[in-house]
Amino acid sequence: MRQVVIAAGVLAASTVVAPAATLDTVKSRGTLVCGVSAGFAGFSAPDSQGNYKGLDVDYCRALAAGVLGDASKVRYVSLTAQNRFTALQSGEIDVLYRNSTQTYLRGVTLGLRQGPINFYDGQGFVVKKDLGVKDIKDLKGATVCVAQGTTHEVTLGDYGRANGIDWKPLVFDRVDTMYQTFFGGRCDAMTQDASALAGAVTTAAPNPADYVVLPQTISKEPLGPFTRNGDEVWSDIITWLHSGLIEAEELGVTQANVEEMTKSQTPAIQRLLGASGDLGSRLGLDNKWLVTAIKATGNYGEIYERNVGKASPLKLDRGLNGLWSKGGLMYAIPFK
Repeated sequence: MRQVVIAAGVLAASTVVAPAATLDTVKSRGTLVCGVSAGFAGFSAPDSQGNYKGLDVDYCRALAAGVLGDASKVRYVSLTAQNRFTALQSGEIDVLYRNSTQTYLRGVTLGLRQGPINFYDGQGFVVKKDLGVKDIKDLKGATVCVAQGTTHEVTLGDYGRANGIDWKPLVFDRVDTMYQTFFGGRCDAMTQDASALAGAVTTAAPNPADYVVLPQTISKEPLGPFTRNGDEVWSDIITWLHSGLIEAEELGVTQANVEEMTKSQTPAIQRLLGASGDLGSRLGLDNKWLVTAIKATGNYGEIYERNVGKASPLKLDRGLNGLWSKGGLMYAIPFK
């Protein structure tokens, strides 16, 4: 879910807690405190045993593995759209991995740094199949469930005014309540990120086959982590973790073969996996930190497919989240 920048409960940038060296704090504590969502299937949601799983969760695990040497050393803090940025600003969490949209205002007003985009999404709509809706323009006059304090709420109004669609928003402050209301039949449509809608149909619909996510989207929703301003090393680690997971996929380094690949004579693989270049030490980490991270979660493609791709209940295509060499937007910054 995407929270609007100017919202109640969000601290002004001037009140952001001056960050200590987060890397030192995490190492001293021995645990990474990771901000996630509580109910986004495929990204972050607890299973029946209370264990968090999802794409965002795997990034937390990879980070803990790289920094602490153990992917299990994570404490997950479940956050809402309303309190996620406040939790990071105040130091309650070390990093925010809660599928949050990156925007201009969030980048310049919150006192936070937007990290690398780890999922390209767009705002979509889900409807019941028997409604007969095939296109967004067919929703004229429709009641649309939407979450309060999100970019979805703003974009819904903007798009409707720009395109002469007089839909009637029904606004909710809790996502679970929104799901219950929509699947209970009170709204004609529900709007959210297309990936979240796919997850909602899979996990919350009484009969998933009765619903369809429309093919059109009405916005760009680049999702990624947030860190605090002024803690450059920690922000760099977040950036290079993502690039490392992408680079691993590009080079064919996987969860299963990463140990074997440390013996590769390919210069790019040697640098990525710490066999040459001493790149990890420049971030205050072990030179083989990415070996440990990849061994814990796999490369980006493995993380994607397991959580939201064809091997998951969501079965999303890679699309824009594919490698640049295969028509997508995922492109690693070179490790040299």
